Amino acid sequence: MYDVVILVEDELSVPDAERLAELYADAPDPVRFHVVFPCEDAKAQVEATLAGLAGTELFGMASQRYAVRSDDEVRRAADDAQRAVDAQATAALERSLGRLRSFDREAEGTITHRHPVDELDDYIQAVQGQEVVVLTRPHVIAELLHVDWSAQARRHLGVPVLHLLEQHQDSPIEHET
Repeated sequence: MYDVVILVEDELSVPDAERLAELYADAPDPVRFHVVFPCEDAKAQVEATLAGLAGTELFGMASQRYAVRSDDEVRRAADDAQRAVDAQATAALERSLGRLRSFDREAEGTITHRHPVDELDDYIQAVQGQEVVVLTRPHVIAELLHVDWSAQARRHLGVPVLHLLEQHQDSPIEHET
């Protein structure tokens, strides 16, 4: 089995799933895809937002409806927000896996709250992955400065890393001639 770990920025589109399936169509061994789907840390965002509102309250700039919340209220709001974000990410991951499976590929995956490259490092070790595909939107400045996920992965992982740009649902798939 040839294990390929795929780091996605967004849910896999049908054209992206098809492109991945075609890319490994002639592999000498069966290919299993492992999708890593980063999930934002809603707890940290809620806490930062509420802390910011509390800070403006101290300076008299916020209305009374943004009164300082107790730690329990902040924790509950953050937990609720994280559950909602996790549910959306899990659903997007499942749809992505389903798209890969629709092209007769084995696929499994996980969502993560950790830094994506740190998660990749551990995930590759766990599944004994032989290759990484990073699938993102274009990030011109990050790529220019070599701080994008694929550049980080190349520096930190001991496996080949391929960077592909996402395709939209209505974009034609590029075929090599």
